[in-house]
Amino acid sequence: MHSDVGSRPKQSIFATMADIHYVVGIAGGSASGKTSFLKKLKENLPLGSVSIISQDNYYKPQDQQQLDDNGEVNYDLPTSIDKNAFLADLKALLSGSPINITEYCFNKEGSVPQHISVNPAKILVVEGLFVFHYPEIRNLLNLRVYLDVREEIKLERRIKRDRDERGYPEAVVRYQWENHVVPSYKKFLKPYRDDSHIIVTNNITFDKGLAVLTDHLVYRFEKELMRESKTEGLMG
Repeated sequence: MHSDVGSRPKQSIFATMADIHYVVGIAGGSASGKTSFLKKLKENLPLGSVSIISQDNYYKPQDQQQLDDNGEVNYDLPTSIDKNAFLADLKALLSGSPINITEYCFNKEGSVPQHISVNPAKILVVEGLFVFHYPEIRNLLNLRVYLDVREEIKLERRIKRDRDERGYPEAVVRYQWENHVVPSYKKFLKPYRDDSHIIVTNNITFDKGLAVLTDHLVYRFEKELMRESKTEGLMG
């Protein structure tokens, strides 16, 4: 295994593999580090080899969200996501068509949603809390990766993130955590942990897990490229 995954050359090794897609699902609880993990994974893979589609950009409008017993909106349910739109865009990418989506801004005051264009690529990463729970999406995944973090660490990270990035008071974050986040995690995500192909521990750092996944993806497709080259040689 290569220890310095960041040193890979930025060249596409998948250019001739138009008919091959490898779909990787990445899930983990709130504040488990999915966004940072995805950013590093994309940096460590050959340029243009990966597309990322995030469940976060498919939240339904607030007036379509369920309320808890205290009348507070609960965004931590599978029904909070427009699953049909999410699945349709995933299938579009798999068919070779680009997609255009609008960024979800998590109620950040003054923020302007960005329009995001996603082009198809040979590696397609599908990220989100419920990508293992939705059977229509789970059945499309070739590889399931689970980010695992201790509960107290996730809570500490979430308080800091929601305070600094979203302007939420700590009391609100703790209410959501206890009444929405943890019950949803235990019911809709944690049951899929032990069925994941790769479990990445991120209590302190995800570097070793990132190296394992990066090496797996590069090795798999380099091997496929060699197979295709031999096939073309025999046919020629």
